[in-house]
Amino acid sequence: MKESNLKKKELKDVYIPFNIDKIDQEITSDSILILDDGTYFKGRSFGSKRTSIGEICFNTSMTGYQEIITDPSYAGQIISFTFPHIGNIGTNNFDNEGQTKSIAGIVVRQTPTNPSNWRSEQTFDDWLKLNDISGISGIDTRMLTKIIRKYKSCNALIAFNELGRFNIEELTSKLKNYPKMDGLNLSSSVTTQKSYNFDERPHELISPNKNITGKFKPKIVVIDFGVKMNILRHLVNLDAEVTVLSENATIEDIKRIKPHGIFLSNGPGDPSATEKKCKDLLQAIVNFKIPVFGICIGHQLIGLSFGAKTSKMSQGHRGANHPVKNLSNNKVEITSQNHGYQIDKATVPTCFEITHVSLFDNSIEGLKHKSLPIFSVQYHPEASPGPTESSYLFQEFLNLIEVSQNAKTK
Repeated sequence: MKESNLKKKELKDVYIPFNIDKIDQEITSDSILILDDGTYFKGRSFGSKRTSIGEICFNTSMTGYQEIITDPSYAGQIISFTFPHIGNIGTNNFDNEGQTKSIAGIVVRQTPTNPSNWRSEQTFDDWLKLNDISGISGIDTRMLTKIIRKYKSCNALIAFNELGRFNIEELTSKLKNYPKMDGLNLSSSVTTQKSYNFDERPHELISPNKNITGKFKPKIVVIDFGVKMNILRHLVNLDAEVTVLSENATIEDIKRIKPHGIFLSNGPGDPSATEKKCKDLLQAIVNFKIPVFGICIGHQLIGLSFGAKTSKMSQGHRGANHPVKNLSNNKVEITSQNHGYQIDKATVPTCFEITHVSLFDNSIEGLKHKSLPIFSVQYHPEASPGPTESSYLFQEFLNLIEVSQNAKTK
């Protein structure tokens, strides 16, 4: 197909030629990316050769691809990286954020090169194969991003054929029968199957100051909806005993541990679907009246538990350069984000104060209960994009726990 055809307004059924780099023009396309509106791109396969289907989204981060890919919040999604150089620093055993292989696939512009970094232990391609994650390279990710931005939700399929022969009609039919994200409780697919204790602190490369609490060692229970490892490390850094429980845990399971605080983790899927499944547990946690801190879907679940509503965002927030304003001190934090749903401002109950807002779209980024020791943020303070300017939130959680304990001893 001639290049001039790419200028047509109608993007459906357009064949995007695999010609990003001169060297790649000589390589036969053996992989295809199909969107549910009929648009398809041909490229080159790397990683696992399996067929993958999921909601496609784009991430604007320039670094941290291993942390992004292993974040359980991306369960059931295909990530298109807008930054072209993905995989060039290899992979290691320290940067994984989750122990599940939940992501559907990845899309990149340039074929990953051999790694050049002192921390690398394995090539990106070999690491993807080991984790059974399919990838496609040679894609014009700028054009792909423009297409994705037209839709509130768009599913996609990645398929491999060594000879580059694809039955577009059959693959498109398979894609159209795949469910949309709305109504899916994906946290059940990534939550831990059994409780465990966690005692690893943040990595030395970027570690906030250790918080010493003296003789008092707080017990924190984490409800795992798809928790990231670095969140757990920051909780341990509070000099706390951290116990991780499944989303299937009961309030009796929590009470047996006698925690001083409860943390609601990040996670994938539609928060309203997760809230329906965990409604009794969430309500019991609220009635427990001990400090509660939530991040990402944990933030949304707190809002839902008090009667707020959530909705699917047009594009979601996925990147490491999102400015968020702290309304209590008028300071701006550069944050890392990964969410496709938001709490609707008009539905926030009067018992909550909005503490943070996005400077991109003014959406809610933080909530604080006016009378109970409960607060939450939509973004990821543990991800260190600022790099540590949001770590104070963990200290605030510790402060709430200490105030709560002091009140009980009086």
